[in-house]
Amino acid sequence: MSGTLLAFDFGTKSIGVAIGQRITGTARPLNALKAQDGTPDWKLIEKLLKEWQPEAVIVGLPLNMDGTEQPLTARARNFANKIHGRFGAKIILHDERLSTVEARAGLFERGGFRALNKGSVDSASAVIILESYFEQHL
Repeated sequence: MSGTLLAFDFGTKSIGVAIGQRITGTARPLNALKAQDGTPDWKLIEKLLKEWQPEAVIVGLPLNMDGTEQPLTARARNFANKIHGRFGAKIILHDERLSTVEARAGLFERGGFRALNKGSVDSASAVIILESYFEQHL
């Protein structure tokens, strides 16, 4: 096992990406991917999987605060299923409640409004999703 995990924060216009290591329990952002109504450039996903060779892919599962599903939940599951179907990657869905709020707060704290571009927020959210997964499973 490589100990490397790749995480995605699914969105309809932008998909955040982070890479992390089990051994350290930390993650760092990668460039977010543009999406057209939730559909990414699958060649870029394939490139990420080949480059990082993760043992698993974590996909953030957007849920309402009470734990119920919302319209984006099914789309995130579908995105995860497509990664598995196209590339055979092991998929783990992980609750992402409040990850975007936390990401925006952290980025604003470090860089003000200029730091809040969509791709940065989405990839920072992917970092939070992955580090949250590590906290719960290491």
